Amino acid sequence: MSDESATTAYDDFLEGLAEGESYFLECPPGHASLPPRYACPDCGATDLEERPLPESGTVTASTVIRVPAPAFAGEAPYVLAIAEFGSIRLTGKLLEVDPDEENIEPGTPISVTTERVGEENIIAFRLR
Repeated sequence: MSDESATTAYDDFLEGLAEGESYFLECPPGHASLPPRYACPDCGATDLEERPLPESGTVTASTVIRVPAPAFAGEAPYVLAIAEFGSIRLTGKLLEVDPDEENIEPGTPISVTTERVGEENIIAFRLR
């Protein structure tokens, strides 16, 4: 898979997230992964099927980013969370929370969306 086609497939995935039509890939044994993929990273199966991403998920871990990567310099501080949506885990920015006032506990219900940062869309979450 070329870098350009991988970028296009990931951009399509992010566009689907923004439009509420998100999906993940699943192989016959049930391993889940995010696009773009031509083979399962766990077992190597190539017959991957698109499955709808659940509308809600739960936070498994979170942290406050105070010293960000250069692309996010204007965003800090912000909350970065890892969340489970069924059998898939996503990492993204938690929107509409004050990183200095809120303690996001594991199990907190969230929904997934995207946010524009500079020229790029990123995975983001909202509290439910």
